[in-house]
Amino acid sequence: MAKQTQLHCSFCGRSRDEVKILIAGLEGHICENCVEHAQEIIAQEIMQDVEDKGGKNGFKLTMKKPTEIKSFLDQYVIGQENAKKILSVAVYNHFKRITQKKSAEDEIEIEKSNIVMVGETGTGKTLLAKSIAKLLNVPFAIVDATVFTEAGYVGEDVESMLTRLLQACNYDVAAAERGIVYVDEIDKIARKGDNPSITRDVSGEGVQQGLLKMLEGTEALVPPQGGRKHPEQKMIKINTQNILFICGGAFDGVDKIIARRINTNSIGFNVNKTLEEEQKKNLLQFVNAQDLKSFGLIPELLGRLPVVTHLDPLDAKTLRSILTEPKNSLMKQFNKLFELEGVKLKIDPAALDFITEKALEFKLGARGLRSICENILTDAMFELPGSDAKELHVTLKYAKAKFDKSKMNHLKVVA
Repeated sequence: MAKQTQLHCSFCGRSRDEVKILIAGLEGHICENCVEHAQEIIAQEIMQDVEDKGGKNGFKLTMKKPTEIKSFLDQYVIGQENAKKILSVAVYNHFKRITQKKSAEDEIEIEKSNIVMVGETGTGKTLLAKSIAKLLNVPFAIVDATVFTEAGYVGEDVESMLTRLLQACNYDVAAAERGIVYVDEIDKIARKGDNPSITRDVSGEGVQQGLLKMLEGTEALVPPQGGRKHPEQKMIKINTQNILFICGGAFDGVDKIIARRINTNSIGFNVNKTLEEEQKKNLLQFVNAQDLKSFGLIPELLGRLPVVTHLDPLDAKTLRSILTEPKNSLMKQFNKLFELEGVKLKIDPAALDFITEKALEFKLGARGLRSICENILTDAMFELPGSDAKELHVTLKYAKAKFDKSKMNHLKVVA
């Protein structure tokens, strides 16, 4: 009598006695262990394919050289050459760091290069951060530091900034872990007094201390629905090691700290008065971490923001360029608004010069340009829809007349 052939798994070779289940195929068999292993391989391959295509929400990292990043920023931001160069290098190094393939022998670990930008209101801090995120195609969130308080007090916890980042990429954790967070108004959480022991500074120094581990890199537990409104929600773990934090603030008054440090009021025969006057117009170009420490940021926080850059105040020439040159310039926006109504907008150069002059006078930066344009064009935008007019010609006389009628003309300019 012929001996019965012992059944075995065609993949791992285990016999029928060594496994729980042996599934029969056309010309072979497979055990439950090999099925589980095959399932893991399939899951990994599908996940890798999703990552190669940019994650489940299409956030595929677009690597650009520093010169390419700056060229892109030039299309949206006028001037600020130094800030654009520093940002381009810092962002390039950051993404080069998170995409590097490390070998087992490589013991060098590149640290994060978080950035702090110092500049007056309306000089383009937020616009720079937005433009970089648009170019690199990564999740981007803008958060306001003024809403944060120390844990346990009324306000938002610092972890809620990561909730905004998760919402920006539809809760794709892998994409969020290589995103960019722009923390605006970072100067508003400066230490309120020289002696922190007098009173608990829950919205100032307390917030700075809460930011320390997050900026450096930690596994944070993030409430997906934000804040403390849903205490029963399940937390999401996010590793902040590869998240780039860009902080920005006006730091009103830091110029006086810089002036004291560099001693601009020097006297003597060898002093170049012309150069000194030029330097006084833009003291922010000399800003460093020591000045920000004197302003009220704690040394531990500044140590986690190694790249410090400044934005120059906007002069008349730059403001005039902002009106017409960028891809998303104000004049292009207003032209589009009128075009949608079938009206062609034409503005004389003299009227543009008048708008620039008034913006410079009110010291509101690029935001002041929009306010003035809105005041001049509001009547036209109210009357022209539904009328037969096909063209609006804004002359210097028209611009002056409309601006003189507006409430903005009665603002008191403080030197």
